[in-house]
This record gives sequence, C-alpha cells and structure tokens, in this order.
Amino acid sequence: MAVTSGGPSSPDSFGTVGVVGAGVIGLGVAADLALHGFRVILVDNDPAQRDSAPARLAEATRFAPMLRPGFPASAGQAAAAVRISADHADLAECTLVVENVTERLDDKENVYRVLATVLADTAVVAVNTSSIPVARLAAYLPRPERVIGVHFMNPPHLTTAVEVMRPDTTSDETLARIGELTALLRKKTVVVGDFPGFVSNRVSHLFFNEAARVVEEHGVAPETVDQIFRDCFGHRMGPLQTADLIGLDTVVHTLDHLRDATGDPRFESCSLLRDMVRRRLLGRKTAHGFYAY
Repeated sequence: MAVTSGGPSSPDSFGTVGVVGAGVIGLGVAADLALHGFRVILVDNDPAQRDSAPARLAEATRFAPMLRPGFPASAGQAAAAVRISADHADLAECTLVVENVTERLDDKENVYRVLATVLADTAVVAVNTSSIPVARLAAYLPRPERVIGVHFMNPPHLTTAVEVMRPDTTSDETLARIGELTALLRKKTVVVGDFPGFVSNRVSHLFFNEAARVVEEHGVAPETVDQIFRDCFGHRMGPLQTADLIGLDTVVHTLDHLRDATGDPRFESCSLLRDMVRRRLLGRKTAHGFYAY
C-alpha cells in the first residue's frame, strides 16, 4: 500500500539528517537529501570512503538535475550541505538517520550497538537494508518503535519510489514521519511487511542469479540477456546491468542471507557470481563486472 505524508513539512523541520555509510547507496542517499534542500552529515569509518566521498558527491549532484529536473538545490548548494565525518557521535544532533551499512548482519549489528549509545530517544532510524528483517536490527535500539525499513533503490537521487518495511513494532508516528520525508524527496512510498528480502529483493535477486546462470551454463552474452529484458519486457535496465550497478558483492551477500533465512536453495549463488566476487569484478564500483566501465 502507499502512505501519504503526515502533514506539511520542509527540510528544515528535519534539522540535520544523518547518513551512515558512504558507499554507493549511502552516497546516493546523501546526494538525494542534499539536492532536495536537507542538511546532511555523512558518517563512515573507512578513510578511503570518506576521502573519495566529496568527488563522488560532486559528480552525482552535478549530473542529477539533467536526468531528473526539479531539484530545489543547485549542485553547489547540495555539495556544501553535506558534512563528512568519521565519528558516529556526531549523529547525536540528528532527528533522522538513514543506515546504509554493507549487507552483512555482523557489520550492521555493530553499527546499531553504537547508534544505541549516541542517538536521541526521539530520532527515527530508517534501515536501508535489502534483505535483513528490520525488527532484528530494531531490537538493538532502546526505542524500536522509532525504527522502520526504507529501501532506497539505486541510484537514490534518480529514482521515484521507495519500498518501506514496517515491523509490528513501528509506530504510526514513525511511518508518518517517513511519509513526510519521502514526499519532500518527490518519491512514492510503498509499504510492505517485514520479512527476508521483502518484495523487491525476494524477486529481483532470483532474476540476477538466473541471468548469471544463463551466462555461465549456456554461454549467452550478458548484452543479449539484458537486451531481452529491455526490448521484450520493457525494463529500463537488464538484470546483469542492474546487478553491476548494485555491486556483485552486495548481490551475493543478499542471496546468502535469503538462502540462510528461508532455507530455500533457489537463493544459492551461482558459481559465476561467486567467482567474480572473489576476483573483485564487482561491477561499476570496480569498473569491471559483467560489463567494463
């Protein structure tokens, strides 16, 4: 179902929004927020991610208005609105935090234990996860009713909808606040339940896995697989292009979690995907995956 915002608001009503994780998706979320007039603090404990973040942010904000007109902030204003930090304690000022840590349960649990010590009781936490149940992570925070899943599609600043995962513990107030946020980001909000993979990744990762298996077992070119989905089904991108965009390591992590959570062998990653991850052919982020970039 869709959800509407809880009433009139503006980016200023959110104060500073925190974004945890400066990887591909986290950087995109920060760019999306900043282009829509929000003040953002982007936190990552990896020096390499922090050092590269300004250039990646500048690139994203520079080209986004050409691809999706109507952003209230200019590229320069957006870049200036994002503060980059290594210290999670800086999130104490935030009214809302979007968590984008790598899709490994141990890594996410460690971050949530830290967030429990620094966030205000009133802060809303939006879990940007692709497969891990939100309630499991909310249990690490003292106010689980303030935690909700918000699955931003990649790239966040160019997409027009989000999948929202609402556990039974999430309050109506939290859901309404997320409705306000997504309305300001000019996105539709579709609410689903809280189960492994939710709707989008429960289905899409089977596509990715089987598309890779066709390449592996039958020698079909990636370009041919993707052309079928673009030209025959009207998809904007083929499954292997999309997997490259997400990152093949993230795809494999998600498939592993879905396999473990459901016990369903359909989610066992094919050998080609695992081999590409071992060889660090991860897609766009490493300039090589099913395609060269």
